[in-house]
Amino acid sequence: MPTKLLICDDSNMARKQVARSLPEDWEVDVSFAENGEQAIAAIKAGKGDVLLLDLNMPVMDGYQVLETIVKEDLPTLTVVISGDIQPEAHQRVTGMGALDFIQKPVNKDKLTEILLSYGIFTREELSTSKVNQETATKSRQDKIELPAINKPVPKAQEVKERVYQPITLATDLRDCYQEIANVAMGRAGDLLARLLDVFVLLPIPNVNLIEVSELRMALTSVATNETTSGVCQGFIGAGVSGEALLILNDSSFKEIASLMNYHQDIDESAELELLMDMANTLIGACLSGVSEQLDMTFSQGHPVVLGQHRNIKDLIATNSAKWRQTLAIEISYNIENYSIKCDLLLLFTEESMRTLNNKISYLLD
Repeated sequence: MPTKLLICDDSNMARKQVARSLPEDWEVDVSFAENGEQAIAAIKAGKGDVLLLDLNMPVMDGYQVLETIVKEDLPTLTVVISGDIQPEAHQRVTGMGALDFIQKPVNKDKLTEILLSYGIFTREELSTSKVNQETATKSRQDKIELPAINKPVPKAQEVKERVYQPITLATDLRDCYQEIANVAMGRAGDLLARLLDVFVLLPIPNVNLIEVSELRMALTSVATNETTSGVCQGFIGAGVSGEALLILNDSSFKEIASLMNYHQDIDESAELELLMDMANTLIGACLSGVSEQLDMTFSQGHPVVLGQHRNIKDLIATNSAKWRQTLAIEISYNIENYSIKCDLLLLFTEESMRTLNNKISYLLD
């Protein structure tokens, strides 16, 4: 009888990646859930003997799912697969009943190892799968076809139309960008958690293709009644360029200084130092997480202070001449039990989207 396996993640790309990472030829009946509420319903319907669970999701997140499983004594074995790699996140989920934790993007060997260690998948099945995989590989090699030699060459006009189509952000591409941002966000959050010795509350990243006027409105909603300080840092890679903005609420400085054991008087100079420390930590780690997933390297420019103790509109006005249409990824970091609030924005140029779209399109196959 096949194992009833449930994959719960709000990202379609992530669900596909997990499904592809299951052991070959494992006799399994796979179901999918887009949020925790759907997952609980599926488990109650008998579709989740084993649950592979994300943490950051809308409607009901992974922590709430684990709480419900324990509270209602639901029959499922849970392995968490998440971009939130903070040590405390690992400790929390295992303390709530999860068997184990795997960081995103999921590693097939690691997943198989965990399934084996808990007896969910057996070595007998693994041996059988290797034989079947070798047979399938040989079969595919025997069936390789040579490319057609008289393939019609597309007309110049057709090529032009394909190359110069206007930039749009389709739903499946938005999902990919959001999942890439989710993993990168987790890397940066983990570094911040270790730096401040805190637990960082990670949101679902916002991804939008917007005009500069819309960007101003979006940022205005971040802190309507409070002054902020901001840092901008440019970055460039192969065919990709953009800017990263870190915007920190001014009320956060005192608590950040305390957590970093900063004992000097908190004047503007000290605040600038703390702002730059936060920017270096979050921007560097987040860009590194993005570049790792896309297999490309970003060179970072020198950080530039947009302003201190200013309204967000004024911060944006400082740099608005550079922006037209942009792919904007917004991540809001909050610290548990503290009033620290900062927003990180990755802004990619319109020209960069052609390269990025091509780069991630293979993830959708």
